[in-house]
Amino acid sequence: MSSTCSHPQTDSSRTALHADPFGVHRTRLFRLAYRMLGSRADAEDVLQEAWLRWRGRGPEPVQSEEAWLVTVVTRLAIDRLRALKVERTSYPGLWLPEPLIEKEDAPMTPDAAAELADELSMALLVVLERLGPDERAAFLLRQTFDYDYADIAAMLGKSEAACRQAVHRAIERVRQERPRFQVDPERHRALLQRFIAAARSGERKAIEALLAEDARLTSDGGGKVPSFSRILSGNRSIAKVYWALHRRLGDRIEYRFAWINGEPGLLRFIDGELESAQAMVTDGERFVAIYIVRNPHKLRHIAALA
Repeated sequence: MSSTCSHPQTDSSRTALHADPFGVHRTRLFRLAYRMLGSRADAEDVLQEAWLRWRGRGPEPVQSEEAWLVTVVTRLAIDRLRALKVERTSYPGLWLPEPLIEKEDAPMTPDAAAELADELSMALLVVLERLGPDERAAFLLRQTFDYDYADIAAMLGKSEAACRQAVHRAIERVRQERPRFQVDPERHRALLQRFIAAARSGERKAIEALLAEDARLTSDGGGKVPSFSRILSGNRSIAKVYWALHRRLGDRIEYRFAWINGEPGLLRFIDGELESAQAMVTDGERFVAIYIVRNPHKLRHIAALA
């Protein structure tokens, strides 16, 4: 290991590194794989396999390096998702995506945050999980990467008509099932600060007032920690959860702000240990949906950042 780190990169080696097509497109490829799979670890595995295929390809010239890589990543992700679908049918309790976290001080302009949240939000990924693998891929390639239907058909090995139908079905489902509001990140953050204050105070009515009457809470414990087996509905029921936790643990609870999948959210610590990541969807006035990831396996990479 030391031998690879002992020689500083020259300008020419850095240029060669950045010119490598896989390196150039890696962030884009990761986002595609992650949106397909809802798992950081599985997305990284797909990218590793795609890189190996890229390095091991034959000498034949590639017309579009980006299209070649996107096709490989898409097909690998579809295969992986089909296997995951079988696993997730026996997943204990409710399933949520593995969250992507940026700390509070991470640079995030309002435009960048809005773009990231639009592509990677928990609410969107939860809806995408209900789509079939091919339908999910077609939707992402069209709506996020703006490929035309001829390219999508070639990537998926399907007809253009089938791809158009798949995208149309996916768009309708996302439109119907995804809560979506245009809220300024600073407004979102201010509401989170009020929510933290209410949760810390243990004032049940104050917590209720920050939740929409029909708010929904989804919690993923992965069978490893206690969690709800169904979606919790209603501001009173949800407020009771936060109130009861404060009553039991009091000052042992700490909330910290973080960017969760591009949106303002909370990390909750108990006795200094990360207990959950909470993505909270707001309409600008109150919180309408809360997604709580408590599964320790999905929090491991976050603990290293905290």
